[in-house]
Amino acid sequence: MSDRISALRVKIFSDSADQGDIVELARQPWIKGFTTNPTLMRKAGVTDYESFGRSLTRRIPDRPFSFEVLSNDFTEMEQQALRIASWGENVYVKIPITDTYGQSAAPLVERLARQGVKVNVTAIMTLQQVDAVLGGLKDGPPSCISIFAGRIADAGVDPLPILRGALARMYDHPQIELIWASPRELFNIVQADAIGCHIITVTPDLLKKLPLLGKDLTKFSLETVKMFVDDARAAGFALETQNSPRSSELIPAE
Repeated sequence: MSDRISALRVKIFSDSADQGDIVELARQPWIKGFTTNPTLMRKAGVTDYESFGRSLTRRIPDRPFSFEVLSNDFTEMEQQALRIASWGENVYVKIPITDTYGQSAAPLVERLARQGVKVNVTAIMTLQQVDAVLGGLKDGPPSCISIFAGRIADAGVDPLPILRGALARMYDHPQIELIWASPRELFNIVQADAIGCHIITVTPDLLKKLPLLGKDLTKFSLETVKMFVDDARAAGFALETQNSPRSSELIPAE
């Protein structure tokens, strides 16, 4: 598996809020960074956000982390962003592309970039949103633009033209990296790599499937057939027929 992963150009980031899992994954050199969000933290039972963030950046100082602001007010977002950025040199601050009223966060993104904050603009789903923030990031420090490709696909829209369009716009600004966010299947890693996407965030469930990468499909087919037969046997299913003398061998009756 390591050879197949090392051949990928796209960087795999773990998308999680389970501190134990994060520390364990940090032992894998092919995990190049970490992202999280308030929804994941709530599910993981995180109660002290700052303690959670500071602890992780101290324990894993050699890879980037993205932590999100919590406010819906741009002035307070800016204050929170500066505070989060102080947690470590490897910290990127996630700023949602709009507030909950649909007002663009582009002016805030530009102010933060001018102050040297590494920004990860999140929840982007259109090229118009990419255009809105690119100008404020192009002369700033390292930053990321997160396009939620999985959610775009959930809406019945092909995300690849949007991702490719973003990459074309970012081409002259190498300090800005594109993140393929919200992947839905392992093949999304292959797609992200093929189009030259810089980063893909991967949930623990999808990370468990990484050993399947490059698996021989004939062997995979055979294993699938065996799984069906084994499960039928384990369940005690039986269909007695006069014309199928071997059926009792395949799926014995109770």
